[in-house]
Amino acid sequence: MTTNNPPLAGGWKPSQLMVRILSGFVMLGAVIGLVFLGIWGVYLLVLILGGLALWEFNGLSEGMGSRAPAWLLYPLGLFFAFSGTVLKQVDVTLVLALTLVGGLGAFLFVPGRRQGLSRWAMGLAGALYVGMPFNYYLLLYTSKPNGLVWTLFTIFAVVASDAAALLIGSRIGRHPFFASISPKKTLEGAIAGVAGSVLVMLIGVSAVLGINPFHAIALGVLVGASAQVGDLVESQMKRLAEVKDSSHLIPGHGGVLDRIDSILFPPILVYLYVMVFHLL
Repeated sequence: MTTNNPPLAGGWKPSQLMVRILSGFVMLGAVIGLVFLGIWGVYLLVLILGGLALWEFNGLSEGMGSRAPAWLLYPLGLFFAFSGTVLKQVDVTLVLALTLVGGLGAFLFVPGRRQGLSRWAMGLAGALYVGMPFNYYLLLYTSKPNGLVWTLFTIFAVVASDAAALLIGSRIGRHPFFASISPKKTLEGAIAGVAGSVLVMLIGVSAVLGINPFHAIALGVLVGASAQVGDLVESQMKRLAEVKDSSHLIPGHGGVLDRIDSILFPPILVYLYVMVFHLL
């Protein structure tokens, strides 16, 4: 007679599921608490999440073939994250020029110079990948008068997209969707994910903000599609690095990048869309 708990649907054991739920609530509580502290709490949240995500990318980069240099990855990633707000007075083109000359020039002397170009490129790519999305979240959040609403509904739309894709994909999904990168994803789940995002944007953009439903639908499609692209991009990184999770920082969840991969790209498209159509 065994005392082991049988796995639940989806392969989770009760103990594993409880750890996942509890750690999820702790994370959610910490995020909400920092957001309610105001702009400085949000800045601190960006520093924490951005710093941890950069650390995880640094680990993944070695498995992907060229380890990103920490002395380039961290400062540049944090600069990009705050480039539109706290550091908006600093010329981005000047920083990129210094990154080009100083960064590549440094590999004439530092260890690893044989891989200098590829390591430099990996550092720049990681800084952009993690930093720029946080920059656009901050730009959305600090926009007046409805920045908080835009930020929250962008995140809510991604959450709805992820949930709908998982629910529908696991139940009625039949056609693989990028199976070589993520075998469990299906076309049916992807369509459901976009539909879930559109529904949330209709509530947030149309019902709450009173903006034309056409814009809500367009934004929902952009958020739903870019959320799934972000998820697939991180999955591809892990597959190249031959790891299951980006780290083991969060009990039951893996790493920070595993949790934020799908929310990285949407704020960029949302911000650009609302600026083009003057919706802020």
